[in-house]
Amino acid sequence: MNPSVGEWKPSVAASEWTPGGTAAPAAAPAPPPKTESAVSDIDESDPLWQVVLTKICNGDRDRALKLINDPDQLTQYPEVEAILAAGDAMEEDWEKEGDKLVKEVDGMAIDDSKPAAADTKMEEEEPEEIVDAVEGDPREHLNLVFIGHVDAGKSTLSGNILYLTENVDKRTIEKYEAEAKERNRESWFLAFIMDTNEEERAKGKTVEVGRAKFETDLHRYSILDAPGHKNYVPNMIMGASQADVGVLVISARKGEFEAGFDKGGQTREHALLAKTLGVTYLVVVINKMDEPTVKWSKDRYDECIGKLRPFLKGCGFKIKKEVKFMPISGLNGANVKDEVAESECGWWKKMWQAGDNNTDKPTLMSLLDSLDMKGRMADAPVRIPVLDRYTDRGTIAMGKVESGTIRPGMKVTVMPTRQKFKVDGVWSEETPLASARPGENVLVKLSGASMEEVQKGFVICTEPACRSVDKLICQIMVMDLPDQARILTAGFTANFHAHCAEEEATVTKIFETTDRKGKVTKGARFANIGQTVICMIELARTVPLEPFDDYPFLGRFTLRTEGKTCAIGVIKKLPPKKE
Repeated sequence: MNPSVGEWKPSVAASEWTPGGTAAPAAAPAPPPKTESAVSDIDESDPLWQVVLTKICNGDRDRALKLINDPDQLTQYPEVEAILAAGDAMEEDWEKEGDKLVKEVDGMAIDDSKPAAADTKMEEEEPEEIVDAVEGDPREHLNLVFIGHVDAGKSTLSGNILYLTENVDKRTIEKYEAEAKERNRESWFLAFIMDTNEEERAKGKTVEVGRAKFETDLHRYSILDAPGHKNYVPNMIMGASQADVGVLVISARKGEFEAGFDKGGQTREHALLAKTLGVTYLVVVINKMDEPTVKWSKDRYDECIGKLRPFLKGCGFKIKKEVKFMPISGLNGANVKDEVAESECGWWKKMWQAGDNNTDKPTLMSLLDSLDMKGRMADAPVRIPVLDRYTDRGTIAMGKVESGTIRPGMKVTVMPTRQKFKVDGVWSEETPLASARPGENVLVKLSGASMEEVQKGFVICTEPACRSVDKLICQIMVMDLPDQARILTAGFTANFHAHCAEEEATVTKIFETTDRKGKVTKGARFANIGQTVICMIELARTVPLEPFDDYPFLGRFTLRTEGKTCAIGVIKKLPPKKE
């Protein structure tokens, strides 16, 4: 591979590239390349191509094309050796940046920073007239992800919110009650609103991320009901990567809180992943407070909060600013839309009026409406990580607008393939939009794009497009390790999760470790659980990414292997752009 290439150009096989790890639909076999199409794929600005064409082959393109595809013969020319050596030197210089970086980085910093707004304005075509296109609802849109241990009551709470906001009619609820009674699981009827497939209803466990919408006078909300079982954590990551607010559902029932919070429970892993994936606020609801073993006990509520506070602080949450606590009953709706009766719980009114536990609102709905979302930049370059895509008279990409404002008629670049398309239309659900701001879940139709050209984990951008790399220098915190590898060393492999992308990754070099007491070891050969590490990671294929300081939502990642979250991290430096 030529390290001096100006830009990566996709080959015919690029259509099979899938960062999400999910096999793409089988593509028709590509025809054998012809000389004409091969010539058109050559980057004329590539220094290597210019030297081969002008200096070695004296302008003979056919000879130059044959030579450029024969590395063994190519390296016999001193002009080529000089260019390759220059590229290697640039790569070595970048790797030395890791040693400089360790002097600049203090502690692990996983909180939101504002990306710098772009100076250059995107060149746009006049938007096409879309029938009945609207500017978009002026109420702010928030994505809520419901997370927590299996059986904590996430789906029941989600379903009850939809019922209380009149998004589900009484007849449907009666039907679900009858179905739940047939299964001898009467308390599951509200969960059936979110758990729609037979497997989920039979087992009482959410598998896929359930999606629904509700509205208040102040906000529009999308519910993402994440699975709690450890086997479905990758599905939970996909849901949480879109979320603005995390609702961590904790069961107060005796034994259930302990099972979720102890080592191996999903309460710990979900809270950790929520922070890594960019959740701005975490609302911790202590559920099942009406349960016979709890009976709205203040002692039990305080016990749960007392154990959660230090752990959430260790995950990187600023407790006073970002975490809210509230007791609820997801099944009967107490403290969800209406405040619990004083006859049932005499201590709650005094607590919220005093602002204890960072909460000065009586109910979950009023608390959500009071949250102020900062850092959404409508004037920055567009960035939409692709969650999925489907075809409907053209390819339509699904994703959340992370920054910028997207409009029909815009020209966009899809990374990492750098292919350019025109936006034919933008929708929220089935409503055509004249524009979509940050925070909106949108459908984007790209003119002339095939299903293979827009895949899960790609990023839709306006210029300047985001970076696409297979190496990065990062800062990680080691949270857990596989049973057979109790230390992290160079050569450690794991699955790399960033925004909607998933890729195989290898730790190639450790620059520095810092233990819990602040002791720094430069040039360390290994790292233990609990240590912060500055290291270099190499990915199996290129992934669209940015440094955390520029675009936090493209600069966070998680390393997982063997069903465990091994490390959380932020990207500090990417390789230099090759001229």
